[in-house]
Amino acid sequence: MAAGARPGQGDSAKEPDRSADPAVEPAVDSAAGPVGGPAVAPVGGVPDPDASEDDRAPDGDGKKAARKQRPFWKELPLLIVVALVLALLIKTFLVQAFSIPSDSMQNTLQRGDRVLVDKLTPWFGSEPERGEVVVFHDPDNWLAGEPTPESNVVQDFLSFIGLMPSSKEKDLIKRTIAVGGDTVECAKGGPVKVNGKALDEPYIFPGNTACDDKPFGPFKVPEGKIWVMGDHRQNSLDSRYHTDEATKGFVPVKDVVGRAVVVAWPMNRWATLAVPDTFDQPGISAAAGLAPGAVGIAGALPLVLWRRRRLTGGRTAG
Repeated sequence: MAAGARPGQGDSAKEPDRSADPAVEPAVDSAAGPVGGPAVAPVGGVPDPDASEDDRAPDGDGKKAARKQRPFWKELPLLIVVALVLALLIKTFLVQAFSIPSDSMQNTLQRGDRVLVDKLTPWFGSEPERGEVVVFHDPDNWLAGEPTPESNVVQDFLSFIGLMPSSKEKDLIKRTIAVGGDTVECAKGGPVKVNGKALDEPYIFPGNTACDDKPFGPFKVPEGKIWVMGDHRQNSLDSRYHTDEATKGFVPVKDVVGRAVVVAWPMNRWATLAVPDTFDQPGISAAAGLAPGAVGIAGALPLVLWRRRRLTGGRTAG
């Protein structure tokens, strides 16, 4: 080839044989793919249904192969751990099961009943109210001398996560009769009175009296404390029997675990534990007795201020 000659001119300029060059890619048809190769879908299109599995599999350019579902036996330990954590959280913050160990709450509760206790509302500042059945920690060795049932490792673990009631916790269950600020009393042969209002107590064990075995009061319940009694009055070492001790018979609100809301087991005894109507009678609340005076003061105060301002304004203007 002469110097300065251009390719394509003259007989000596020939096209190179591309078929033998492995570095040269075959021509590509935008619709059908590489000439002579398998069909591929355009970018953003639908894969060709006639393409093989290998053709449709993701390539190695940063794409991961589809994950295969793990066998159930591999996921089972994780599911168990999640279930145990949920059970522990429910027991700690929501509800907890307790077993009734004695007859002190008959006939409302029988020995061996399982009750569910609401532990959520106390987290929001809720305090026990009159008539509620509550579970509370032993305030001052009230359970001294009571036998503690033996348990095994499995029972201890299940009670720890809340799937079984604990046999070792020193807890009691009674009915709240009076709360902070109330005056409670009971004379022999008479009913229990709260702020001077006699209680009608149909929940008391048949044949029992309100307090003939241990009359008491009148006592004023300190703020932050409650007065509790069992429904089986002649078989309950409740607040009445601890008035000479450090607690004076009162249970600190901080020791209350929560309110028992339902009998969950056995199934034939399923029932809700509602507040008896006698605790809703008018005038039973200590605050209710002060309400009329408070309303009167609140109504008179604006009038007094208005009159005082008028008189002061008149003297200033004169």
